Amino acid sequence: MNKLMNGLYHFDCRVLFILNGRFHQKALNRYFRTSTHLGGALCTILTSLALIAFGSGNLRMAGAAGAIALFISHLHVMLMKKLCPRKRPYMTLKQTHVLPNPLTDHSFPSGHTTAIFSMITPHILFYPSSTFLLIPIGVSVGLSRVYLGLHYPSDVLSGLALGVLTGTLTYMIICF
Repeated sequence: MNKLMNGLYHFDCRVLFILNGRFHQKALNRYFRTSTHLGGALCTILTSLALIAFGSGNLRMAGAAGAIALFISHLHVMLMKKLCPRKRPYMTLKQTHVLPNPLTDHSFPSGHTTAIFSMITPHILFYPSSTFLLIPIGVSVGLSRVYLGLHYPSDVLSGLALGVLTGTLTYMIICF
């Protein structure tokens, strides 16, 4: 089991260095520094509240499902960060590039990735045609977290899974 865990960790690090190793490319910096905020609290909460306040019908329901999923998934993220206190990559891997004043809480799972996927999943379920717009946004947020040296890829994949699960369950509860 220990050998498997070491192998997974080394794979995680290799993928991290592939993405984070491009840290000084101007266009990627601009893109990922911007897209990462789409999974932040301000953007996800305001978007959900705007859909609830100004939307109607299924759009309002998608906003409500996203807001509930966002709340529930955030509670799980906080609990998991306490139970699995994994240090962020830049704290343990000296060659990791990071912006000034990086986050200092625990790395696992990625809260930004969880937030964006918990919010977009109900929208995709209500409006399947939005998949081609929303999935790339979610993936961009997840990639940005690794690119910026704040998360390992496994943190992002765990956040994605938690967000999709929470968003799907919330959608099912609201609709059925």
